[in-house]
Amino acid sequence: MQKTLCIHPDDDMLVALTDLASGEIVSWENESILVTTPVAAKHKLARRAFAKGELLRLYGVPVGRAMQDIRRGEAVTTENLEHYAADVEITQTAPYTWTPPDMSSWQGATFPGVVRADGRIGTANYWLIFPLVFCENRNVEHLRNALEQPLGYATNDLAAYTLSLLGEDMEAPAQAVTRPFPNVDGVRIITHAGGCGGTRADARSLCKVLSAYADHPNVAGITVFSLGCQNAQIKMFKEELAKVNANFDKPCLIFEQQQWDSEEAMMKSVLQDTLKGIKAANEIKRTPVPLSALKIGVKCGGSDGFSGISANPTMGLVSDMVVAMGGASILAEFPELCGVEASLIERCENDDDKRRFLGMMRDFEAKAQAVGTSFAANPSPGNIRDGLITDAIKSAGAAKKGGTSPIVSVLDYGENASKPGLSLLCTPGGDVESVTGIVASGANVVLFSTGLGTPTGNPIVPVLKIATNTKTATKLKDMIDFDCGPVVEGKPLPEVAEDLFKMVVETAGGQYKAKADRLQQYDFIFWKRDISL
Repeated sequence: MQKTLCIHPDDDMLVALTDLASGEIVSWENESILVTTPVAAKHKLARRAFAKGELLRLYGVPVGRAMQDIRRGEAVTTENLEHYAADVEITQTAPYTWTPPDMSSWQGATFPGVVRADGRIGTANYWLIFPLVFCENRNVEHLRNALEQPLGYATNDLAAYTLSLLGEDMEAPAQAVTRPFPNVDGVRIITHAGGCGGTRADARSLCKVLSAYADHPNVAGITVFSLGCQNAQIKMFKEELAKVNANFDKPCLIFEQQQWDSEEAMMKSVLQDTLKGIKAANEIKRTPVPLSALKIGVKCGGSDGFSGISANPTMGLVSDMVVAMGGASILAEFPELCGVEASLIERCENDDDKRRFLGMMRDFEAKAQAVGTSFAANPSPGNIRDGLITDAIKSAGAAKKGGTSPIVSVLDYGENASKPGLSLLCTPGGDVESVTGIVASGANVVLFSTGLGTPTGNPIVPVLKIATNTKTATKLKDMIDFDCGPVVEGKPLPEVAEDLFKMVVETAGGQYKAKADRLQQYDFIFWKRDISL
């Protein structure tokens, strides 16, 4: 087995593919290096000697500055390397050129999609329930519980196992309920901690994101709970919904609890009206649609030293394949694009997007510094432990998720990715905040790479978990949908990407169910930018 990997010819470091002991000699092509300190798998060793203050490169870009002299063959660690990202300015460059991947074998291919009245296409048909304020989370949960079991959407729980632990006989498994509405894929809920107590700006931001979810083509209709006195008023929600789609025409059932004398009476009315809406949603059936209807989001979380080598480049090629078919892709997580801004700016098709991207990055960093932190603090302890020791190292690998296609738009959180092609979306790096924003921008399938493992899902869009290594894919097989470990072992990346693209198409058509959906992992956290009052 090859013990090291050089990602880019200009790199100053090699990646350890396995644990390396001090005194070992490793080679890359015609180069041999004596390992001078132990190097853990996924971590890096110096390809040459460095003096204090010199810059080190990975993925062909500067990713850190030596805090002390580093010997050739020495492990590069948080003790001897600090984060570095070059300042970026917008300069005149030659127009970006791109050679799309060959998709001739997919020409004419379709998937069974959900076509809405306005022609937009979803990958599922859900009824969505959510509150405008956290006080109504309990009613949201009650309504979900009242619907899921009778409508055949509930999965097995641990109740029978609990009885066995208490010494009771396990109940015979109940006969599966025949779903009365087979064309409705499920009843999904959102609960959250917002809507009051913060600023009006955060309340409006929440309403904006909830409106984007309501308008998403994966949603047939909505049931909304309001308390009545909160910051996120019904009027505010309706205003944001009109901004998202002035022609919104889906069933929209809104109930304000302070207008009712009895919670039981309200809930019975909610249940009656919601069932009528679900019955109407059942009239919508999947029909064949072109692959240009795919709109994917790409995300990473629980990343490791193999993320930028296996899963992220594979997802990047899939992103290019979707774009080549006329579809759209969304690359988010601005703190994890720090250090690669110049290459992304070169790919922007228009100057306004170049300026907007750079402005958003600088504004984001300034706000982080204002509260005593910076992008440099982005890597988590797990990231660092598995080889991503600076934000620039993490970013250089994370950017690979966006492939190589031109960038057609730069979006703020909650804005819709309306153009075919690759869009940049301003989100934080946090898993759920980022996926929540990607879905609000219209993604109908999310690809999520992970080296360490994460269960993250979403209420209305399938989230496919892509492992960077076979060990994680095997250990966490109930979470992981696809294994990119073979890339590390030498399997050609295009072959792996072709298999992942097939899974994306099957997921979009409902033939494959994401592991997160099987686990009922429906996460939602909107990006709260202001303070609580």
